[in-house]
Amino acid sequence: MSEGGAKRAASPTRAISPPPLRRKVATVTKKTVANFFTPASQKKPEPITWRILGTSLIVGKYVPEKSAPQTVSEQTRRIASFDLDSTLIKTISGNTFPKSPKDWQWWDPAVPGKLQELNSEGYQVAIFSNQKMIKIQKDIKNGNSESKSLSNFKEKMTAVMTQLDIPMSVYAATTDPEYRKPRLGMWREFQDDYDLDVSGIDLKGSFFVGDAAGRPGDHSNVDRGFGTNAGMAFKTPEEFFLAHAPVDVPEIFDPTSYIKSELGSAQECTGPIRIPPASFARKHPIELVIFCGSPGSGKSTYFWKNLEPLGYERVNQDILGSRPKCLKVAREFLEAKKSVVVDNTNANEETRAYWTALAKEFDVPIRCVHFLSPPELCKHNNAVRASNKELNPEARQSLPGIAFGDYARRYRAPTLEEGFEDIIPVEFQFQGTDEEKKLWGQYWI
Repeated sequence: MSEGGAKRAASPTRAISPPPLRRKVATVTKKTVANFFTPASQKKPEPITWRILGTSLIVGKYVPEKSAPQTVSEQTRRIASFDLDSTLIKTISGNTFPKSPKDWQWWDPAVPGKLQELNSEGYQVAIFSNQKMIKIQKDIKNGNSESKSLSNFKEKMTAVMTQLDIPMSVYAATTDPEYRKPRLGMWREFQDDYDLDVSGIDLKGSFFVGDAAGRPGDHSNVDRGFGTNAGMAFKTPEEFFLAHAPVDVPEIFDPTSYIKSELGSAQECTGPIRIPPASFARKHPIELVIFCGSPGSGKSTYFWKNLEPLGYERVNQDILGSRPKCLKVAREFLEAKKSVVVDNTNANEETRAYWTALAKEFDVPIRCVHFLSPPELCKHNNAVRASNKELNPEARQSLPGIAFGDYARRYRAPTLEEGFEDIIPVEFQFQGTDEEKKLWGQYWI
């Protein structure tokens, strides 16, 4: 080749890109073409619609294609409502949690026919289920628009509702305690979705069926509590689908048995009657009073209603942060010739010994108020307090379950031999307005 002629390009040193992959051609049918050109206003709605509320509540609504449009009736509606797992369905594998979206079968062969019968009788069918294992957040790592657990739940419920083929809805609460049974968050959302605040609900003709009934072997009684809170009759799956006789249930916690009536005794209820505590009386010009009781047993409320009006100063470790700080502040009050109340749990004699020693140091009598609230009541108080600002004047945060277990582990009943002048037993009674009683008297855990 002569000088100045064109040179051949050198071979490339980097890899040559492979030819583009052949694009997969989608199958085109008359149906897909017709659907593409059909105006949105004329398209048939999907039988199942889903929506997510916040980060906790999953709502699915199924409307069969042949179903007539639902209108708000002027008459009250009867609601047939159910739990899901171990009530309507169970796993094929026998596992507590399903292996896949297809790992389900009817709890009993009678279930689908019974629900279809209820629909033909005019009942509105709904499912209310706690589903703590479902994660709402998107699976960003794998590029999915929703988590696998949520997709699996939707797939399973689509199969369930499609087989039933009746108008129905499902409400599934994951983590937010305000939606989870026995609380009424799902129930309120259901009423709002169907304008039942306008048409109303025939509560006497409605019912809720669930397996968590507080029976021996049941994991809880949240289903029974949910039905009670909503004002509906409650049945177990065995009672409703198989016509079994009701099983005797051991005495379970009933919050209404702790509500004080205007006459001073507990309101009429199925639970035990609680004797209202006697009013606290001061015995000495200067004295040290310590409380002994579980978190949530009503200690602070008792102080504000009974001892604060008598001029006692309060020492509280939740506020001051440590026992040394409590001892320091209590010492300052005693030096100022003021009576002091130690509003702490004081679970055992080792802890109470700090205060009996302080009383000896100042040569003042020491008395003990012993709160006898059972663990179920204390946990109930904790849940109500954390969920309702109007019943939580000190803005207390919800305590973890370990706090109650730790108190029970350390607890030793106080005795006069520890140096107390007297020990005053107190059984809890809730006092408040009618609205507060109604709120507190619901099941919360």
